Amino acid sequence: MKSLLTSRIGSLRFFSTSTTQQMKNRVPEYQKLFQEDNGLPVHLKGGTTDALMYRLSMSLSIFGVAYCVFELYRAANPKKKSE
Repeated sequence: MKSLLTSRIGSLRFFSTSTTQQMKNRVPEYQKLFQEDNGLPVHLKGGTTDALMYRLSMSLSIFGVAYCVFELYRAANPKKKSE
C-alpha cells in the first residue's frame, strides 16, 4: 500500500503547475512589432510564417467553397438512370 501512495504522490508532482525555468517576457517586443506603422495588415505583421498560413487558409477556403458549389450542383442534377 505504501508503494501505491508514493507512486501517486510522484505522479501528482509530475503534473505540478509550478515552473522550474523562468521564461523571458516577450510582450513588449511583440507590442512594438504589431504597433509599427509599416503598411501591412495586422495578420501579416508576423513575417513569412503568417503570410504562408494566410495563403494556405485562403486556398483551403476557396477550395472548400468550390467543392460545396460542385456538390450542390451534382445533388441538384442527378444522373439519369439508363434503362
